[in-house]
Amino acid sequence: MTTSESSVPELDGLELAQRCVDLALDKKALDPVILDLREISTITDYLVICSAQSDPQLKAIANGVVRALKDDFDRKPLAVDGFPVSQWIVVDYGDVMLHIFHEGKRGVYALEDLWNDAKKVKLPQAA
Repeated sequence: MTTSESSVPELDGLELAQRCVDLALDKKALDPVILDLREISTITDYLVICSAQSDPQLKAIANGVVRALKDDFDRKPLAVDGFPVSQWIVVDYGDVMLHIFHEGKRGVYALEDLWNDAKKVKLPQAA
């Protein structure tokens, strides 16, 4: 069976970013945002940023996203970098980069301020 014949659905960048948000929320992530960088950067198309309330939750969010995207879409990250001292984990899918911060550190690194010229993608309302 070739990849094109596979029953695994393909995700475009925005769909992948939205799926990252959904999966992070499944692990009780706080304040998720999606920033659209397509017109202002070549580093990635979308940044997904969210917060966790503890170090175990930080790891659970990252592991949950990675596992679900692999199982459901056969999508593996290019890299997962964890910074235990900084309380920040980055999951890099190329076209989407997921940044998970301990809630006390998110403001310190201030990615939303750094990328304040990026468009925010409107998230669907929670049911």
